[in-house]
Amino acid sequence: MNGSPAPAAPALPGQGAWARLKRLLRHRWMDESDARRLVDDAALDRLQQRVQASERRHTGEIRLCIEAGLPVSYAWAGASARQRAVAMFGKLRVWDTEHNNGVLIYLLLAEHAIEVVADRGLACRVPPDEWDRLVAGMASAFREGHFEAGLMQAIEAVEALLVQHFPIKDAAARSNELPDRPYRG
Repeated sequence: MNGSPAPAAPALPGQGAWARLKRLLRHRWMDESDARRLVDDAALDRLQQRVQASERRHTGEIRLCIEAGLPVSYAWAGASARQRAVAMFGKLRVWDTEHNNGVLIYLLLAEHAIEVVADRGLACRVPPDEWDRLVAGMASAFREGHFEAGLMQAIEAVEALLVQHFPIKDAAARSNELPDRPYRG
């Protein structure tokens, strides 16, 4: 993926320029300060440490991505949170792991959207209802204002799946292929 905007989502009935403009304004209204308020630097440090601890137990890679709003081109084109998550999966190189077992946990604050994108090595082993349960748990924590706790729960759930399907056999041989620090934009 080259980070270019995803194709536009099909227009919904009655969705014209006014609806697109309202969506664009909602996404521009949210900014990085909103993301920092919900997940501050100290929380990012703790989440990074949790990802590091997790990755000592399996060969997978976990990335967290927290975006306040979509870039203008995505919002105006009608791209979905899923389309942006897939684009970030590529941009953050989660797809580029040795065992094809990277997982991106993506939050789009402007739309209260949660997406989980798993690479093909893990996606083919985990039924969709497990991913749905993970997202439901995060959504519940977020509704109560517990963003860090919801992300920690998600890391633990992904860790359990990765340990089950990709346990580490030789800790000395494990390399960290991707940054552990959550991306916040």
